[in-house]
Amino acid sequence: MNQSCEACGHSNAGGSRFCSSCGRPMSSVEEASTEALESLGDSPESVDFQTPSTGAALVVASGHQAGTRYAITSELMTVGRHPDSDIFLDDITVSRRHVELSTSNTGYMIRDVGSLNGTYLNGQRLEDSEVSLTNGDELQIGKFKLLYLVSSSS
Repeated sequence: MNQSCEACGHSNAGGSRFCSSCGRPMSSVEEASTEALESLGDSPESVDFQTPSTGAALVVASGHQAGTRYAITSELMTVGRHPDSDIFLDDITVSRRHVELSTSNTGYMIRDVGSLNGTYLNGQRLEDSEVSLTNGDELQIGKFKLLYLVSSSS
């Protein structure tokens, strides 16, 4: 069903929002506004940041996987978007092979392995070298913020 423009009288296809001749709005009816979405409870306040009972872990601090804990159990662990990664972070902002965690005499070291978006440790971008992790460090890998937590009995 065609609609006539109130301003110029041009016949427009039904459902048109604007006149194809003069560009004026076809209807003065206001569109529904966008509604705010409810929080899904993944705010940092709702995440359990307890230190692991043994060893070390990475805990997702924010985002759709908030609260997810990844135990660090091997001498070398990979983190990335590749499904074979030891810690799989499924988001386009994470490189397929983003970082590696490896053991040292003092604990774990982290090394960015050529990620596109970089890796941040406590707000500072990691360069090409390995950096030692300490309890409570905040990592940013893509859009994921993770806390590095170590057991006091380790």
